[in-house]
Amino acid sequence: MKPIVRSCLVLFFLTSYPLFALANFDFNANCLKAYQNIFELKLNTARQLIAAEKKVHPRNAIVPLLENYVDYFYLITTESKAEFERLESNKSGRLDQISSDDKNSPYYLYAQAEINLQWALIRSRYGAYFAAAREINKANGLLKDNQKKFPGFHLNLKGLGLINVVFGALPDGFMKSALSTLGVKGDVQAGLNQLDKLAENLPKSSYEPFYDEVVFYYAYILSDVAKSSQAYSKTMKYTARIPDSSLLKTYLQAYVCARNGKNEQAITILENRPKGSVYQSFAYLDYLLGVAKLNKLDLGAVSNFNQFLQGNKGDSYIKDAYLHQAWISLLKNDTGSYQNLTYRVKNVGATFAEKDKQAINEANGPMPNTELLKARLLYDGGYLAKALVILTDIQPNELKSVKDRTELAYRLGRVNDDLRKDDVALSHYQATINSGKGLKYYYAAKAAVLAGEIYEKRKDINKAKTYFNLAIAMKGHEFESSIENEAKQGLKRIGG
Repeated sequence: MKPIVRSCLVLFFLTSYPLFALANFDFNANCLKAYQNIFELKLNTARQLIAAEKKVHPRNAIVPLLENYVDYFYLITTESKAEFERLESNKSGRLDQISSDDKNSPYYLYAQAEINLQWALIRSRYGAYFAAAREINKANGLLKDNQKKFPGFHLNLKGLGLINVVFGALPDGFMKSALSTLGVKGDVQAGLNQLDKLAENLPKSSYEPFYDEVVFYYAYILSDVAKSSQAYSKTMKYTARIPDSSLLKTYLQAYVCARNGKNEQAITILENRPKGSVYQSFAYLDYLLGVAKLNKLDLGAVSNFNQFLQGNKGDSYIKDAYLHQAWISLLKNDTGSYQNLTYRVKNVGATFAEKDKQAINEANGPMPNTELLKARLLYDGGYLAKALVILTDIQPNELKSVKDRTELAYRLGRVNDDLRKDDVALSHYQATINSGKGLKYYYAAKAAVLAGEIYEKRKDINKAKTYFNLAIAMKGHEFESSIENEAKQGLKRIGG
């Protein structure tokens, strides 16, 4: 959006809509400017604007909400548990300030819900599921109450939609049990519909300044929670109108491109991202660029992983960065360096992120077959034809382990599936299931889910159910909880 158009909309917003100047919940021009800087990841600028607002209007209860946004994005970009533990005590004071303010403002319940929800999302990254469940339950109740009191306050739907999707997609386990006990229920499709409606309609309303936030959450759940086939198209559509000066836009677009086989586009976006001291340090983007480059077998990606490891102040993705460097060494036929780097995978960094947990598994496993590794990387980058050439050249009888033969069948299935050669894919998925159903690796269970999805697409409900149930029946493998949840979501879709 052009700056002059955006400024005019902001001016209209502030002067024509009464919800922004009620009692001490004053979302004035200065607060709005701070809010916009937060969503461009210009956190220091936002802090300065918030500090100025506190001096002029010390009782403005929008301030603690904005301060919490700053902490939230600071913690997302640093991935530091130590910083999380240092900052989490800020929550109670902010809630106290807000809860003693104007109960007749739509921001009274909304701001409390937002703060609870933001801390729940951060807390769950570090395994504090019961505390996060309580905060989600609290946020859910506050937002529902606010929706009853202020049905025209569209921002309620942002949090309600997010909670709907996140809880609806949760695999069975402690977090879901805790939320169920507290009475929170979710519905993935209902939540997606709520957020899609908001993203579509906000630019046409007086709530336009909150558009970037809605798109941030919507893009996140499309890619990471719902794992939607529309994640790429919708994220690129809705982020298009966000200013290019937003580093958050870079992150959202690059992440969804990297996750959906748009590797060249991800590299271009990351290499042309806005830079400068005005932006919050975001080392993860160097890691993501390294992943994207290695997915095209560019071994120069080692420098991006080094940059990440040197600039990173947090705990996550360290193990996975070392694993990627180990793969680079292996592709260079340097097995000594490979061994040294896998030692680092095992001994450096934390295991809060799923990527790091899997990195440990792989470092403890057998050394990968280099041709299978190349095909895997190329597939992840969306280079399907190149991956298929490598896989086709591998002779199954030349592979020494059952694990490698199962992986070959699985990767042939994935590539042909994405090339829409369904019958060929199904044949390879069945071969994967046959050889891998007793192994600890995820290939067989995931192949069963993917076969179920092909039959679902064909409207062959009985076969789809058979394969989804087969995936659920497989136990003791990698990613068991998430794969089982995918199968259960499939059964739910087809009425199974």
